[in-house]
Parts: sequence; structure tokens; C-alpha cells
Amino acid sequence: MKIWPALLLLSCSSLSDQQAVPATPYVLVLGTAQDAGLPQLGCTAPCCEAARADPAQVRLVAALLIVDPRTNQRWLIDATPDLGAQVERARGHPPGRAAAQPTVGRPALFEGVFLTHAHMGHYTGLAELGREAYAASDLPVYCTAAMASFLTHNGPWSQLVERGEVSLAVFQPGEPVVLSRDPDTGVPDLTVTAFRVPHRDEFSDTVGYRVDGPSASLLYIPDIDKWERAEHTLSGWLDSVDVALLDGTFYADGEIPGRSMADIPHPFITETLALLQALPVAPRARVVFTHLNHSNPAARAGSEAQLVVQAAGAHVAREGEVFEL
Repeated sequence: MKIWPALLLLSCSSLSDQQAVPATPYVLVLGTAQDAGLPQLGCTAPCCEAARADPAQVRLVAALLIVDPRTNQRWLIDATPDLGAQVERARGHPPGRAAAQPTVGRPALFEGVFLTHAHMGHYTGLAELGREAYAASDLPVYCTAAMASFLTHNGPWSQLVERGEVSLAVFQPGEPVVLSRDPDTGVPDLTVTAFRVPHRDEFSDTVGYRVDGPSASLLYIPDIDKWERAEHTLSGWLDSVDVALLDGTFYADGEIPGRSMADIPHPFITETLALLQALPVAPRARVVFTHLNHSNPAARAGSEAQLVVQAAGAHVAREGEVFEL
């Protein structure tokens, strides 16, 4: 898998940015922060104050964009509270999309949205698709049966369904959703497959996603309780893909003063790195941490924590980073 450098993606893409984008399917990182973003509401810690003073240090909530330049189509993984800003970051992806959109009516923002679970950073952006904002029309929202039931029976999400602004597309974990086919053979060559992961499932269950493209595959697990609680081992997951964007919410225990970390049982980055030590270099290099809390020192470029991650052979996701499929 080729990893492209982070692109400068503001309100529009320059010609040079468009030339840098792959001509084949790829994934674009639209956000890397935990559900509350950076700066976080009410936070006066240096990391948040620095982000308020310098927009370049702002981080949006974790989300991915799957892009197929061959068909000028794209799909979003998770509708975050930062959806508006992320739609702007997605402009020019793919470069030919604008010309392919209808000239009458509002163009579709995406061909579909895939949801991981019902925590605030992963689905609340759906509200932007309602009549008070974008007023989408029949936008497919791919989710589990439990997530679909939650959206159908709880407002304001139920209104999106009733008005036809979104269309719930229920999948079975383990069954691939076909996004694109090889133009010559008609064989599916861009698919998304959900798989269940253990997490705090107050309102719905939780899934991660595997994205398989023509030449490479990507794993996305922004939220999981602890690796030992999953049905599959971390090494098994890494052996089956080319890159894995994994839950890096917290760097180490004690990161949130005055709060028990057992109440929010994400795998600490230090725990994940300990598991990686037993693996060869190749699978370690596939690990890219995302969904980082505002308190996580590994999110800061050049920090000691980030240097430890890099020394272990892993990486920290950067917004605007592109992973070729």
C-alpha cells in the first residue's frame, strides 16, 4: 500500500493537490481526534489553548473518506460533529466529482455513510443532513440492525428516516458491501466489510471496518474496549491487511486526572505497543493510531510519546493523509 503525504485540504483543492491524488481508489483521513475533538469544550489545558490560538493545531473528530476516482464516487465512515468542516476538507476528492454531479438540485454529498456505533463522535453529524441544514435525499446510511433500530425509534434521527433524507441500509457483519467493480471484468474490487468489536454498547452495537481495494486493504477500528476482549487477536488482524488505523484514544493509564480509566476501557497506546514488540517489523509498520483524545501526548508532533510510537515502528495518523487501495 502506498501512503501519500498529508495534503493541504481547505475550502477547495488546488490543481497541484488534485495532481497528487491517486487515480485509483484510496482512503482520505478526515479527522483523527476522539469524539470531542481538539480543542475540547471547556478545556483550558495547554493543548486546547494552543489549538484555539493556532488553527493549524485543531484536530477534527475521527472519520475516513473512501474515494473511487474511476467512478467519481465517495463514501464516508462515521458522521461526526465536525461533518461540515469535513465536507469542506473532502472537496476535490475525487477531482472529477464536481463535473459529474447533476446541475439541478442539491448534489449528493456522498454515495453512502458507514456508521461504527452510537457514540457522539460517530453519528451525531447525521443531524446536518436534515431539513434544517443540507436536506439530503435518500442518502444510504450503512449500519447494523441494532444501529438502524436506534435511529428509527429515537428523535431527531427518526425524522431523517421518516422524511427520506437518509435511507437505512442494514448489513450483516462479515458480508461485504460492494462499492465498485473492475471496469473490465465486472468483478467487485472495492468493498467494505463490517466486523463486531467489544465496546460500551449503550445504544447500539459497535463495528470496525475492513476496506478492500484493487491492490490493498485497510482496517479501521476507532473504538474498542481492550484487545484481549475481541474475538480476533491484534496480530491476526494485522496479518490480513496492508494498513490498520487503530484506537489510540489514550496513551497511558492515569492520563485523565480524577477519573478512573477503567470506566473508559480503550487500549492504551502503550499496551498496543507492548503487543507489537512480539511481532516482526512488517506488521508493526501497518499500525496507524487514530481517535486520539485531546489529552494524548502522542497526538503532538515531535513529542516524546510520538517518538516512542515511531521507534516501535508504528505511526500516528495525520489529517489529510491518503492511503492508496
